[in-house]
Amino acid sequence: MDIQISKDGYRARRDGNDILLHRPGEDIHAAEHMTLSGHSRDVYSVSFSPDGSLLASGSYDTTVKVWNVGSGECMKTLSGHSNIVLSVSFSPDGTLLASSSSDETVKVWNVGSGKCMKTLSGHSQYVPSVSFSPDGTLLASGSGDNTVKVWNVGSGKCMKTLSGHGQYVSSVSFSPDGSLLASGSYDDTVKVWNVGSGVCVKTLSGHGQCVISVSFSHDGTLLASTAGDGTVKVWDVGSGECVKTLSGHSQCVIFCLFLSRWKSSCTLFMG
Repeated sequence: MDIQISKDGYRARRDGNDILLHRPGEDIHAAEHMTLSGHSRDVYSVSFSPDGSLLASGSYDTTVKVWNVGSGECMKTLSGHSNIVLSVSFSPDGTLLASSSSDETVKVWNVGSGKCMKTLSGHSQYVPSVSFSPDGTLLASGSGDNTVKVWNVGSGKCMKTLSGHGQYVSSVSFSPDGSLLASGSYDDTVKVWNVGSGVCVKTLSGHGQCVISVSFSHDGTLLASTAGDGTVKVWDVGSGECVKTLSGHSQCVIFCLFLSRWKSSCTLFMG
């Protein structure tokens, strides 16, 4: 993801080996920012902790770094992956951090100690996306093997393998109540899965190119998807209908997220 926003309004974006951290109210295109330096190769992914105090970054140098947002200090360097770290995601309580990699694994780290608690193996290709369920008990991973896997965080066991996409799965996201899981794929579709049964309940088609990112609204009634065709689509989760197509970007849209918490005033941030 190119840009991440914390609950307090901090924004982090990748810039080669560095991360540019903008404080709330700063213009993201202005010169004012804090530069987080420490990776030896390009940064691929960034993610804020739920309380906004920490930032995790995954890099081509195969490491994950955990930064103090207030001071810019690198608190931990997590080593263990053997290839590019493609995605990082904090658990809802901020005590665990998941990372996924081109080495075909997902690792779960204790944020406080920096210890790797679990290595989840089972995918047969790179893993570009990982996300915790809202209660922190499950972890979803999307892979270049065209599948989504749902893992039990405590045991490290794969609970379900969700098959149906025709190309690699670029993004996964749980609904706010944890009952549904959305996946976006380079087959140009979004699928919505029932987490309990593993059944695909909706296939959302309409993008003209690969789907790069998916994100639920805070009440779970809407789902946004971004794509290589330069559009963002907003879907009604219940009906599966596309209710809005947002156009204007001249190139692929890398990500989006809902900022407001109420359906009557949903605001999308995209880039």
